[in-house]
Amino acid sequence: MSKVDSYASVKSLHASLPPFSPLISVDMLPYIALICISAFFVLTFTFSTLPKSRNPLPELGTGLLASGLAGIGIVALFCTVGVYV
Repeated sequence: MSKVDSYASVKSLHASLPPFSPLISVDMLPYIALICISAFFVLTFTFSTLPKSRNPLPELGTGLLASGLAGIGIVALFCTVGVYV
């Protein structure tokens, strides 16, 4: 099989495949961004007002959840405005 035949077979396979469709509708991205970023701000406020204790697990859990929501919210916000990352 030559390179030309290989390219032609890949090109025909590409043309026959269905177009990409995301699992989450693009129309939902602004709502996902709003919910995640709002929850991030609420958790940040909660994190900053937690009483100091010897057990770091509540602070760690709140911080990790807030960080994850911020990351998801920022990516959803970027995709909403057309910066696909």
